[in-house]
Amino acid sequence: MGKRLTENLSSTYLGAANSLRPKKARKKIVAYVESYDDISFWRSLLAEYENDKRYFEVMLPSRTTLAKGKKTVLMNQLGKQLGENMIACVDSDYDYLLQGCTQTSRYMIECPYVLQTYAYAIENYHCYAEGLHEVCVAATLNDHKIIDIPAFMKLYSQIAYPLFIWSIWFYRKHNLSEFSLFDFCSYVKIEQINLQHPEVCLNNMGKKINRKLRDLEHRHANALTEIEKMKRELKNLGVYPENTYMFIQGHHILNNVVLKILNPICTMLRKEREQQIYKLALHNIQLQNELTAYERSQVSVDLVIHRNMIYKDSPLYKKIRKDIESFLQILN
Repeated sequence: MGKRLTENLSSTYLGAANSLRPKKARKKIVAYVESYDDISFWRSLLAEYENDKRYFEVMLPSRTTLAKGKKTVLMNQLGKQLGENMIACVDSDYDYLLQGCTQTSRYMIECPYVLQTYAYAIENYHCYAEGLHEVCVAATLNDHKIIDIPAFMKLYSQIAYPLFIWSIWFYRKHNLSEFSLFDFCSYVKIEQINLQHPEVCLNNMGKKINRKLRDLEHRHANALTEIEKMKRELKNLGVYPENTYMFIQGHHILNNVVLKILNPICTMLRKEREQQIYKLALHNIQLQNELTAYERSQVSVDLVIHRNMIYKDSPLYKKIRKDIESFLQILN
């Protein structure tokens, strides 16, 4: 009796162990991404489309070298192998907005086996304005809204928008010696923010931008009609004055705009919480225990923002989902 029970238990455990192994019958679709930082974003997205017939394996473009980046994914021998079993998932950068003005842009737009972010990069999604207050709360455990961050990012975008259009124009003309991406970013960064008057830093940025706009309009007066036409075209692509920050270089938006806002906000929120602890503590031991517990519960803003997933509600993210669904229709 005991031996039979042992055998049954062994069989049960063996069956359970077998069920933990990947299902061999499912179709594997390899999704190549540009870098380590991209793996989590695309895994989270593609996992929503896995079922008992297919699954995705997200990986870097090479198993034999450390080569990374968009060109490695798209333009070498790997790019020629893309198809129903192999797709590429890349940042759009400016290529989506260039609309075929370069070889890379044409390939990304035309190939059904290339998924792109539409936003400049994944960093832009983590900086999605509607989720930035939640980032502050998670980092500080304080739900006090010091400033309206979405309103700040909207105003930032509206101020940056006219110069952004010129930046795209120069890229389409292949004239980066006169006005490069680096040049553009130097005009649309936040120098220092006063939380009591956050509009001041935006006004200062606006003054610099307006001077540059006058210069460009003077030197390229014959391009003004084309610039207005481009505004209408980019609007059809989802670019509006209010959401320009989603299409500006992702590292720039993260490091020179969003973290410039969130770091001082979180510093203030932590001080508020500590002051509350000092005020409410009944004795020194309780004070020290509470301060220690609060300190251990805090998380760095930089870490939290990379976990911000409220971007899933954004219109651009929904465009990626439509592309995935179109790709899956090819498989059926």
